[in-house]
Amino acid sequence: MTPDEFRRNGYRLVDWVADYLDGVEQRRVSPDVVPGDIRALLPAHAPTGPEPFSQVLADVDDIVLRGLTHWQHPAFFAYFPANTSHSSILAELLTAGLGVNGMNWVTSPACTELETLMLDWMRELLDLPERFDSSGDGGGVIQGSASEATLVAILSARWRATGGRVNADGDTTSLVGYCTDQAHSSIVKGMRIAGIGAQRLRIIDHDESFAMRPDALLRAVEDDVAAGLTPFFVCSTHGTTSSMAFDPTSEIS
Repeated sequence: MTPDEFRRNGYRLVDWVADYLDGVEQRRVSPDVVPGDIRALLPAHAPTGPEPFSQVLADVDDIVLRGLTHWQHPAFFAYFPANTSHSSILAELLTAGLGVNGMNWVTSPACTELETLMLDWMRELLDLPERFDSSGDGGGVIQGSASEATLVAILSARWRATGGRVNADGDTTSLVGYCTDQAHSSIVKGMRIAGIGAQRLRIIDHDESFAMRPDALLRAVEDDVAAGLTPFFVCSTHGTTSSMAFDPTSEIS
């Protein structure tokens, strides 16, 4: 695709997306299809040559859209709020156009520093304690999903609690974590993937607002320490999926 073709097709695609979002309310929220319907409309084998952009967009109109669940539909209430915005779509275009990798500072300094600053902003907006800032021992890294972020947090806590030893000997038998029954299922999944196991995740009582009770957490931690275990991770949730509960992070930490 030449620069001129990119401009021409890009303008066309922006118009297409704008029209889609403007008219999404007129569509069915969920598609009237059964498993295999969409695949049957697609080639069985990969194409041997390119197709014009107009044909690709026509396939989206004629095939892909008929099999979509329209998450941006105003009547879509499943899972979690995932509405996009015109601003975020333009941001995605800019990100794809720059195509940088921010895996560490040297690979793209501006990308890394912007990410670090934005997570500090997030800390501020959530009213988390200042020790969560990147200026100290805190800070964060944007991950691709909630499950991925949870796993990274558990692995980081596992490393810190063992002084890095677990990365050498793999011994997680003394580690124990904590959350309420309102926490996301990715917590249990992360404990399993990290080799610690779901049985080492203590479910802490919550109050009438479904928020974790710090006194119950303290008792559980004291009991585990007395039993020779090592508390290493507490999931303090801000807006649980099931009840929108906010755990008292300042008291917990």
